[in-house]
Amino acid sequence: MTSRTIEPVSFNRFAGDFEGFSHDLGASFARYGFAVISDHPMPQARIEAAIAAAKAFFALPDEVKRAYVVGVGGQRGYTPFGIETAKGAAHFDLKEFWHMGRDLPPGHPYRPYMPDNVWPAEIPEFHTEIAWLFNALDAMGRKVLEAIADYLGLDRHFFDATVDNGNSILRLLHYPPTPADGPNIRAGAHEDINVITLLLGAEEAGLEVLDRDGQWLPINPPPGSLVCNIGDMLQRLTNGVLPSTTHRVVNPAPERRGFSRYSTPFFLHFNPDYEIRTLPECVTPEHPDRGLPPITADEFLKERLREIKLL
Repeated sequence: MTSRTIEPVSFNRFAGDFEGFSHDLGASFARYGFAVISDHPMPQARIEAAIAAAKAFFALPDEVKRAYVVGVGGQRGYTPFGIETAKGAAHFDLKEFWHMGRDLPPGHPYRPYMPDNVWPAEIPEFHTEIAWLFNALDAMGRKVLEAIADYLGLDRHFFDATVDNGNSILRLLHYPPTPADGPNIRAGAHEDINVITLLLGAEEAGLEVLDRDGQWLPINPPPGSLVCNIGDMLQRLTNGVLPSTTHRVVNPAPERRGFSRYSTPFFLHFNPDYEIRTLPECVTPEHPDRGLPPITADEFLKERLREIKLL
């Protein structure tokens, strides 16, 4: 692994060489805050069906899409173009998106934290395909957390009970064709709020990670790969051992300006009442205790949503 390349770690090693897989994945996270996982087991045909359903929704007339704006801080349904703004940024991002979250049964104690999903009636296959993608990425995320726990010297299943009913979000993103150069970009420089993010490779380039030397490192994963990054919640829990790294989506080269970009990040969250408290295993001479007070995952989330103008 060089300072300018994030080498993929094959998921085929999860079953046959878990210790090696965990070490290499954790080392990539510790170095970059990002890792590339190749050879994931999710069927490509199902992924393509989900992305096709997302594209069909974004192709609907604006007034139809806006019927699915719901008043829950952008946590469900449609968020129109020109709303989300990176923390501290002066200009909004050039994107629109749809959010799906976890379905909870009536009477579940977390229902106050998680509103019901809404589904576009105009796209009959949308519910089935997007719910499949949510569940597939949720399952993959839990396996990644097994490897992270092992890397940190914790019990392999440490995170199981912390995310089993997490307030996770699947975001379907559409970055429309971009006009001539201007102050807005597709996604301003930011860090993710959550525990880990899983991102399927996009058809169009643009994702960049801010490396330690202050240079932007393009991330172009091979086909059949997942990009995974550490979010602020896990950075806080691990006392910075696993960093939440600044990243952005830049505007395309002039010859690609007429093309949309679609991506489907899955933001894996802790259970709303999970208390984020520095892990003793992550306090070392190299990483002295930062002295951050405990905070619940829901309190942390609401604080950050206000900062990016979604609450």
